[in-house]
Amino acid sequence: MNLSDLSTITAALGFTERKDPFVLFREWMADAEKSEPNDPNAMALATVDDEGLPNARMVLLKDFDEKGFVFYTNFESQKGQEILATGKAALMFHWKSLRRQVRVRGVTEQVTDAEADAYFKSRPRDSKIGAWASKQSRPLTARFELETAVAVNTARFGIGDVPRPPYWSGFRVKPLSIEFWHDRPFRLHDRVVFRRESPDGAWSKAKLYP
Repeated sequence: MNLSDLSTITAALGFTERKDPFVLFREWMADAEKSEPNDPNAMALATVDDEGLPNARMVLLKDFDEKGFVFYTNFESQKGQEILATGKAALMFHWKSLRRQVRVRGVTEQVTDAEADAYFKSRPRDSKIGAWASKQSRPLTARFELETAVAVNTARFGIGDVPRPPYWSGFRVKPLSIEFWHDRPFRLHDRVVFRRESPDGAWSKAKLYP
């Protein structure tokens, strides 16, 4: 056993004693950024439609702090419409290289215009054009239709700045619960869940059977 293995085991054994879920999440995200081959910030986003039928898809976490977890999208997309209708969402991170996962359930709020503008400005120009060209989640007759929309918007904005579309912004998932899971031998995994009654309330903590 090398020092790296020993460090990983020590961290795994001690994580259930942490008192702040965001401190623990920051530690785990830092570990994932070192070990995951692709997109350590990828997360499954779950929503429900107006019939209560769930939907899940992968999105990218773009920011997080004690207020919640932030991602950006087209608000006219299916996920955007479902979140606007319910004000609720769930997230799941799975880091295969670390044998860890984190589940988040909570309520949502829109990020501020300043936050959305700042993130949109940081995106590659082609991604900005794509945000204008794509009618996300709506029927597409042929690929040529999308490519034409990209060409039209490329000409429209020329070499100048590409502004943020009015329908493009971000959501913050404000957690009511955050559950941490770590693989252990013989399926005797470690699980701990942090809960609170309101998005700004105090955290309680409980260990769970695997």
